[in-house]
Amino acid sequence: MPLPEHHFIHRANWLRAAVLGANDGIVSTASLLIGVAAAGANSQTLVITGIAATVAGALSMAAGEYVSVSSQADTEKADLAREKLSLKENRDSELLELAEIYQARGLSPELANTVAEQLMAHNALEAHARDELGISHVTDTNPLQAAWSSALAFSAGSALPLVTVWTAPSHVMIWLAVASLTALTLLGWSAAKSGGAKPLRAVGRVLFWGCFAMAATAAIGQLFNINLS
Repeated sequence: MPLPEHHFIHRANWLRAAVLGANDGIVSTASLLIGVAAAGANSQTLVITGIAATVAGALSMAAGEYVSVSSQADTEKADLAREKLSLKENRDSELLELAEIYQARGLSPELANTVAEQLMAHNALEAHARDELGISHVTDTNPLQAAWSSALAFSAGSALPLVTVWTAPSHVMIWLAVASLTALTLLGWSAAKSGGAKPLRAVGRVLFWGCFAMAATAAIGQLFNINLS
């Protein structure tokens, strides 16, 4: 009996969209609010800015994910249609092409031909989709799933900076930075654990870009201080 193995690649699609949405929600909203606060905005302006940023960001993430994933799905469908036609008109050439793929992966010419013949006899389109085009059930695209998960994740990430400016009595920029960096640390750690990756590397990435974005907007806010309080 083979030993059972626990893999994480089946989580790749929804995990990527969720992490992207949450990270963008935290970083973009917190950075925007820090920039506006550095420009001298009062608490009411910050709250309105945060709400607008949350709504606009969530809808933008949903639309962007839907369009990009739909484009990927359209490309995959077009490739599958071309491959299906080629299998119908040039089956011998497609068999040779599949056998060459297996040879390049280390099989002998004889074994590669045998494997290609048997897989094509079982399901020719599936074999070519998987081994020639790289399309499999693991990489199936779902535009609506990607859109909703990104929008919800963005809203969840954006909620923390928004609550911070709503409740922080003073020193809002410091509280925003502390709360956002803490959330980014937890996000990076949990995302790495969910995907079976190394947590420290993931945490380092999100903290670097989070710090960079917040520092940049704070500098711009200070540069264009308009004293809205």
